Amino acid sequence: MNDAHSELSALLGPRYSRSAAECDAHAHSETHVCAGPPEGVAWPETTGEVAAILRICHAHRLPVVGWGAGTSLEGHALALHGGICVDFTRMTRIVELRPEDMLVRVQPGITREDLNRELRATGLFFPVDPGANATLGGMAATRASGTTAVRYGTMRQAVLGLEAVLADGTVIRTGSAAPKSSAGYDLTALLVGSEGTLALITELTLRLHGQPEAVSAAVCGFADMSGAVDCVIETIQSGIPMARIEFLDTAAVAACNAHARQDLPAMPHLMVEFHGSAAGVAEQAQRFGEIAASHGSAGFRWAEKTEDRNALWKMRHNAYPACLAARSGATAIVTDVCVPISRLAEAVEETRADIKASGLPGPILGHVGDGNFHAILLIDPASADERATAKALAARMADRALRLGGTITGEHGIGMGKLDYMPAEHGPAWAAMGAVKRALDPLNLMNPGKLVPPHDQG
Repeated sequence: MNDAHSELSALLGPRYSRSAAECDAHAHSETHVCAGPPEGVAWPETTGEVAAILRICHAHRLPVVGWGAGTSLEGHALALHGGICVDFTRMTRIVELRPEDMLVRVQPGITREDLNRELRATGLFFPVDPGANATLGGMAATRASGTTAVRYGTMRQAVLGLEAVLADGTVIRTGSAAPKSSAGYDLTALLVGSEGTLALITELTLRLHGQPEAVSAAVCGFADMSGAVDCVIETIQSGIPMARIEFLDTAAVAACNAHARQDLPAMPHLMVEFHGSAAGVAEQAQRFGEIAASHGSAGFRWAEKTEDRNALWKMRHNAYPACLAARSGATAIVTDVCVPISRLAEAVEETRADIKASGLPGPILGHVGDGNFHAILLIDPASADERATAKALAARMADRALRLGGTITGEHGIGMGKLDYMPAEHGPAWAAMGAVKRALDPLNLMNPGKLVPPHDQG
């Protein structure tokens, strides 16, 4: 291994570090999932450098883990089996902007917020919004989605093509700038969501959208969760083109009130947003208001000014730290599931009852417009009993989602945190994923210990 580290130092100079401080900085997760630090951290600036790094690591059988902003929730970017961390925060260029085709080519280290700042003058924007200011490479690797997925889709729909480097240093391109293709296997779709287990993404071709002429947002309360969830279901089934439709239960509302100094009533709430023409937005808002009223909504508040909308969504995006602050000294086991819209009310109600019976604080919130919701299970980090209780709750959420025809995760991904749930969802198909992994990474160097069956981890 010393030869490998010497070669990496010769290649990158000061952009390769083995200092304890740098390695420790790349050893932390946003949640309870943890692992040891990597043996070194590399900061490439070009695809050529990434390819050279992987050739060195392949020759010396040194594991490689990619790193974006470090905001993933299931330990995706942790060096579970040692090796090096490839940090993409120096690869932040916009390679090509093609407004006439409504697409952009970017390096993986640019964040979604930075990209949208660069796009402001073009009349276009990139809509996928997972809440955190994640890097676009990391968002593609985890097939991220978020608050706007109900209208604009996830990274699966947003990524038209990729440049990526395989385990042996081979550089490949997938997809194209064309709107569609029938030319062979869809390798773009394979790499989007592969969590760095097959390749490192070094460039993305992304689909853009026109900035809406008008935007309006609102927040409203409901007497109980079933009223709020039923409102969501009827809104979606009515064909109202919501840009966002988010849910917070009473516990999440209380946490957000305290954290953001808001005064929302202590009841479940929906937060919604409409995009379109001025007339279209007004009509959509009116129709939604009527549906919400029929389900007992209360305390309707509109936010049409930009600063008011920003404050509303800042509160939602900060819901995780707000919930953490609701229990002093707590850590969180955060989990998500996604179910068909028709089973959403059942899933949320059963989950709420299960959390209540456990005795743990567990606010529920999520992107319920596409059937995806989260539970933030707050535990004392020193309590093995509370940790076990929370993990059992998360396992039952996964089982419940599968029973209702859904999935164990709508956007968090698998990483190492949800590995144990994969056989129940995929059956023999999970072994097929392992076969793909072995074909592209026979030495098991790319983010080992994640996503695919452990017996394929070598």
